[in-house]
Amino acid sequence: MNLVRTAMLIALMTALFMGVGYLIGGAGGMMIAFVIAAAMNLFSYWNSDKMVLRMHHAVEVDARTAPEFYQIVADLAQNAGLPMPKVYVIRNAQPNAFATGRNPQNAAVAASTGLLEALSDEEVAAVMAHELAHVQNRDTLTMTITATLAGAISMLGNFAFFFGGNRDNNNPLGFIGVLVAMLVAPLAAMLVQMTISRTREYAADRRGAEICGNPLWLASALKKIAMGARRVVNEDAERNPATAHMFIINPLNGQRMDSLFSTHPATENRIAALEAMAADFAPAPAQSRRSDPGPWGRDGTVRKGPWS
Repeated sequence: MNLVRTAMLIALMTALFMGVGYLIGGAGGMMIAFVIAAAMNLFSYWNSDKMVLRMHHAVEVDARTAPEFYQIVADLAQNAGLPMPKVYVIRNAQPNAFATGRNPQNAAVAASTGLLEALSDEEVAAVMAHELAHVQNRDTLTMTITATLAGAISMLGNFAFFFGGNRDNNNPLGFIGVLVAMLVAPLAAMLVQMTISRTREYAADRRGAEICGNPLWLASALKKIAMGARRVVNEDAERNPATAHMFIINPLNGQRMDSLFSTHPATENRIAALEAMAADFAPAPAQSRRSDPGPWGRDGTVRKGPWS
């Protein structure tokens, strides 16, 4: 069912992209838009993970360079029945994390040093379980493609006046069509993208809680991350706002409502859903597998890791 839903969402975005092409250049413009959409989807499929990781200056770690963090991800991947993803650390003071990759066999998860320093072992595990849930649900591929197409639709809208308003253009929709291409289509693409993102965050919260074994760990982590995201500016995210939807909490600002233009649900609503889930959830072990608090601290102090 998830595969069918993903295919329908991508088809919707591609159709919207082709519709903008038609409004700008008629049937010929629609065909050109289709070719561009196909090329962009193919490029995103093979290269999106590398691009996002590079944008945020993520550094790959392993069992030698970050043993505790790497082991947490390994245990969670085993719990979820997933192949071991590549593990990255982002040198950024804002607590946050994201997942990327075209499929579970080529996935990567990344956490910021701010997150590893501020959260307990259990909370780190819950956050990474959330990200692995995105991998398992193949959300990473869907969101990358929809973000790419949404950006391209907005770009085409900017060209609408140059190519759609020509008096010699045989496009019967004329000036009204140009306005639709310039204003309505980019807005529709943005709303589709954000709606997809919000819906999938709730699903990843639920599945992540199942993977880590305790919904309250994730609820606690979300509260801390949201507070940190409001206090600490993520300069890489500000320079690349199109990647904001990939993070567990919006890295650009602290949204307080499920507004129409928010890439994430309100943190309060996510926490409430997890707390309700915990009421009927099987109890998880009280302690994490690591007896030592590790380089990120369990007592609120900041301990430096090998990447410092």
